[in-house]
Amino acid sequence: MDVASRSHGQDLLAFAHGLTLRGIPAGVAANARVCLLDALGCGIFGSGQVWSRILADEMLADGSAGHSTVIGRQKQLSAPAAALCNGTAIHGFELDDLIAESITHPAACVIPAAIAAAEAVDASGARLLEAIVAGYEVMHRVGLALGVEPARRGFHTTSLVAPIACAVAAGKVMSLSLDQMLSAAGLACSASSGIKSFAAGHGGGMVKRLHLGRSAEAGVRMAQLAGRDFLGPPFALDSRFGLLEVFGGTGAHADRMTHDLGQAWAMRDVWFKVYPICGWIQSVVQLVVELRGVQPLAAETVSAVEVGVSRYAAQNNGEPAPVDTMGAQYSIPYCVAAALMGDPRDPAWFQPDAVNDPAMRKLAGKVAIVIHPDVEAVYPAKFGASVKLTLADGTVSERLVLECHGTPSNPCSNQEQLDKFRLLAGTGMSAVAATELARLVDTVASISVRALTNPLRFGGATGQEQRKLA
Repeated sequence: MDVASRSHGQDLLAFAHGLTLRGIPAGVAANARVCLLDALGCGIFGSGQVWSRILADEMLADGSAGHSTVIGRQKQLSAPAAALCNGTAIHGFELDDLIAESITHPAACVIPAAIAAAEAVDASGARLLEAIVAGYEVMHRVGLALGVEPARRGFHTTSLVAPIACAVAAGKVMSLSLDQMLSAAGLACSASSGIKSFAAGHGGGMVKRLHLGRSAEAGVRMAQLAGRDFLGPPFALDSRFGLLEVFGGTGAHADRMTHDLGQAWAMRDVWFKVYPICGWIQSVVQLVVELRGVQPLAAETVSAVEVGVSRYAAQNNGEPAPVDTMGAQYSIPYCVAAALMGDPRDPAWFQPDAVNDPAMRKLAGKVAIVIHPDVEAVYPAKFGASVKLTLADGTVSERLVLECHGTPSNPCSNQEQLDKFRLLAGTGMSAVAATELARLVDTVASISVRALTNPLRFGGATGQEQRKLA
């Protein structure tokens, strides 16, 4: 295609298509390995959740045999089906990474798409790393270009942009030509979907977990079709009736897809979660834990809690009485109660029995949410919060943070990342096997993707068999 006729979207896709490890800064490649490790830990834990088991059972019953791994299962499936299962598992408990400014979750779609497609063609680990970096770059930049209007209207921004990023990641490991990559991305634009009814306060069900899996599935399928020369619209990202115009409207800015391209890297903006909850609430829970002290508090010792957040979080994360796990993970009042009374790192505090505990509901009712001007001023680039905790004895303490632990400005240490991985991976495999998997991730550029995924076919652990995280 004539370079002079390319759009911002095509320039981004051409950049992603041409990425090689030699051209990727060493620190960016190192971050990609951390993202891969974190995603595999999330996927191992998520594979034991009921929604992941239902989905994997359905795909296995469907008989879509292939050469791609489903985490926790012996039988392999076609690449799209495996990507569907693994994306759902990685996003299965709100523990996967995100990029704040673009409001996207790259790991749970880009990584399963790249791995599944790579296994299908027996690609190298070096190609996998290239695909992960390229996919993250496209995910973040298209999310930025789309703007915040889709999220305000109730679309799930991640699942709008994820199919395109996944098509690019899959296309990288499949060695598609540039024209085929443009077709794959164009086809993937018509797979963009996802509404945030899961956050409406009436019970979220299991659908949000599926958003990332469906995106990974779509990206792989569109790349496979493009590889057979099934043609897609080459300007589907930023043409008339393209993705940005249709979903982003007047708030979309196509030039954000190429601003500082090759100099500013999405991998440097990745945020790793500490708590299994919505990103907007991470800062809130961190502050509550700091203010309450080392030991949990009894509900009757708490008089009131005032939480200051962005206008968006106040409007969308204020449900005081969630009815299921998804709702609890998106509820500021519930998450505050869990942080006061227990260990909010532990997924057990977001299971139905805890969510419906009368004591938890009573304490959540003491939480007031306000819009804090300092927090609102930095949203969505930063997800800050303020917390004012008033105890029954009259003691008052308060704090403000604009970026929580795990963000690029306050990153988790290498040891913290490894500890999180071991904790999550330990729910499905032995400590020895988890250590070996971490070693494979560290050396992924010198091995095949199939060598990396062999340990993931460990047979699966049910939710009942998984050990409680603490």
